[in-house]
Amino acid sequence: MASEIKVDTIVNAGGDNDTGIDLATNDQILLKVANATKLTMNSTGQTTIVGEGGTTTTSIQQGLTKCWCKFDGTASTPSFSDSFNMASITDEGTGDYTVNIANDMANDDYSCTTHGINRTFLENFDQVLVGSVRFVGRTQAGNATDINEAGVQICGDLA
Repeated sequence: MASEIKVDTIVNAGGDNDTGIDLATNDQILLKVANATKLTMNSTGQTTIVGEGGTTTTSIQQGLTKCWCKFDGTASTPSFSDSFNMASITDEGTGDYTVNIANDMANDDYSCTTHGINRTFLENFDQVLVGSVRFVGRTQAGNATDINEAGVQICGDLA
């Protein structure tokens, strides 16, 4: 038979209640330090933490980059040098790429940031979908060009 401990609060070794884990409520867990709640997790898994300044909170789920990648767009078959939650890259032509998201976004209202090096930039198309985003690399003169180091970061809600 498995062991079981039933408690409402876990406190520090000194016995005071200003630091520890509060399990007394049925719908959330509170992590306290110096008698102030620093982390809250509710019954659905939504987690908030105190921000850097100590006065505001940040939602872990809302505040994370949901997917990102870095790749060499000059390769004959572009592939990720590193990535998170990205499935693949489709080469649509000179400087024209579609990155495919492994776990779809909830909708197409997410924020997408791109970058390229060597005086190039990435221009988003109107093709921002829940499972992919398409963009083209351009020179300062506006000509489509393959980019040897490109990156994409996406923030928003996962499906």
